[in-house]
Amino acid sequence: MPAAQHKVTRDDILPIEAFAPQRKARRAALLPVKRLRRVDLGPYCTFYFESFETILFQIQEMLLVEKGGEEQLADELAAYNPLVPQGSELVATVMFEIDDDLRRAQILGRLGGVDDQFFIQIGEARATGVPEGDIERNRADGKTSSVHFLHFPLTPTQVAGFRDPATTVMIGCAHPLYSHLSVLQPDSRAELAKDLGG
Repeated sequence: MPAAQHKVTRDDILPIEAFAPQRKARRAALLPVKRLRRVDLGPYCTFYFESFETILFQIQEMLLVEKGGEEQLADELAAYNPLVPQGSELVATVMFEIDDDLRRAQILGRLGGVDDQFFIQIGEARATGVPEGDIERNRADGKTSSVHFLHFPLTPTQVAGFRDPATTVMIGCAHPLYSHLSVLQPDSRAELAKDLGG
């Protein structure tokens, strides 16, 4: 798909009977791209940077599994289209992946407000993540959700820095109880740069 395609439409969606036989091959083709779009941050947190292709596949999967027809399609488009990057931003699904239920509850119970603390560091400049405003993901008792959806709007100068191999790019979290940085590797940067327009 062209980098300029910023929205999944009904015309992009294959009927279930057409998608089902292609599902395995499409997943296999997308896997190397998804690997480049996955970045670990600290021991528990993973960024999954979204694109038109990842969101299109996710919508097709939901339709195949749930078989909700036209009504479901409208809901899925409304839910997932805000996660397609719009040309001057990166968009990530950020997940705290902790297998043990008790440990997960303990860690998330201390990380209220963490969704306001993620950033991308491009040289000396910092682009702070903006949570998707669909639902509140922090409880009054200080517990946060295990899944967050974040937009990282970039200025033209930050986009240029992102594309410059001489500039170090990192993702990070400034929450005092989850303070971590992770350097974005060149192959991942090249893949994510496709989200930033021409």
